[in-house]
Amino acid sequence: MSQTITMQPIGVIHSAFSEKFGIPRQPGLAESLSATIELYPEFGSPESVRGLEEASHIWLIFLFSATADQGWKPMVRPPRLGGNKRLGVFASRSPFRPNPIGLSPVELIAIRQEGNRVLLDVRGADLLDGTPILDIKPYLPYSDALPDAHFALAEKIETLDLPVHWLETAREKLALYSQRLNQPLEQQIEEVLRCDPRPAYQRDPARVYGIALHNLNIRFRITDTEIEVQDLTEQAQTL
Repeated sequence: MSQTITMQPIGVIHSAFSEKFGIPRQPGLAESLSATIELYPEFGSPESVRGLEEASHIWLIFLFSATADQGWKPMVRPPRLGGNKRLGVFASRSPFRPNPIGLSPVELIAIRQEGNRVLLDVRGADLLDGTPILDIKPYLPYSDALPDAHFALAEKIETLDLPVHWLETAREKLALYSQRLNQPLEQQIEEVLRCDPRPAYQRDPARVYGIALHNLNIRFRITDTEIEVQDLTEQAQTL
């Protein structure tokens, strides 16, 4: 018998990712990127997070809000498998699920209070800016880390072991924007690009791609021998 369950977000995450394209496909792959979880007033009190400061990492349970209205199918084409092989949705981490819920472990950096707002600073989140947070739980190493676990279709982290070459104009802008944003921008961009955001079925070494990070558009291409960062431009602000 089906049953409808209503859930209310407890907060929202503020991250550097304003678009889905470019977000690492799993958490923890871009460790230099930080994000902030803002708890809504009815859930964000000092009492609700008391003791959480003892945790080095936390679980974020969130809503795939950007794709929640697109429905789901029992079979999906995971990008990791080239977009050609079909798997059951429950054998994948596709956002197109019967209940569009995601789960990510992140490093907890700090818990802050600003006025009546409780903020959690985290590192390694793979969430789109504005993603609703449904719940937060402490990560328990003795039960959550299973050294004997395996999944034959995804046994290891796959990142590009390629040098990153910055064109001169991009390097000049990097210094400017790093100072303006007060971020380790070079490390952040290189970590994201080494995750290879390109679709698995589209690996043209001559094609220039763009990802959005912070308020910047990063233009790049990836060949068999290097990752080339061509330009950094500020995105137009939307009203």
